[in-house]
This record gives sequence, C-alpha cells and structure tokens, in this order.
Amino acid sequence: EVQLQASGGGLVQPGGSLRLSCAAPDFTFDDYDIGWFRQAPGKEREGVSFVSSSSGRIYYVDSVKGRFTISRDDAKNTMYLQMNSLKPEDTAVYYCAAAEYVPRGSRWQVHWYQYWGQGTQVTVSS
Repeated sequence: EVQLQASGGGLVQPGGSLRLSCAAPDFTFDDYDIGWFRQAPGKEREGVSFVSSSSGRIYYVDSVKGRFTISRDDAKNTMYLQMNSLKPEDTAVYYCAAAEYVPRGSRWQVHWYQYWGQGTQVTVSS
C-alpha cells in the first residue's frame, strides 16, 4: 500500500516561511499527477498546487501565486511545498496527494486523487 508522509508544518508569524515535505519511499512521483491541498476549519478541502505528470506544467490557486512553490526530488522520492510570505488565511491542515490520472480541468477535484498524506498543520499567527 502506498503511503505518503507529510511533514514540515508548524506555527509561523505572518510574513514567515515554511517548507512542507511529502515522502514516499516506494513511490515514484514522476509517474503521477501530484498536488498539495489544504483544509481550514469549517471549510472544504481546496487545491493549492498541482504538477501534471504528462506535461510537467505547474498550477497554483490564485491566492498563493507568487508565494508558494511546488517541487519534486525524484532521487529522494519526495515532493515539497515552499511557502513564503505566509498570511493568517493560509492557516490549515496541508495534505499532499497523488493521482494516476487527473483529467484536464479537474486538478482541484479531490476525488481524482487515490493517495493522500496524513496532513500537517500550518498555523500563521502573531
């Protein structure tokens, strides 16, 4: 069974930075569409960033563009989310996810993703 292990969350002041990691020892991220999602209390899970395995194109939700960067280290079987200029509204549990295939235009729809990390809490507060 594939297991994704997310880590790197924590408490940070507004304007600060965090880097989230998602490790999968027996998983080749290059073969999958991958993404980061987040869920704030009382809200639905929303997509944050996505990388298409077929095209290599990267997408971000508008609210994080210019501040967050998704990346992948295939040698370490690890994906990352670098988060800069954090805002209180970024507070949420963050999840990494992978899918065998996500149809065009469906990258933010959670039901396409078969594999999920356990979530890591990010709190942005002074």
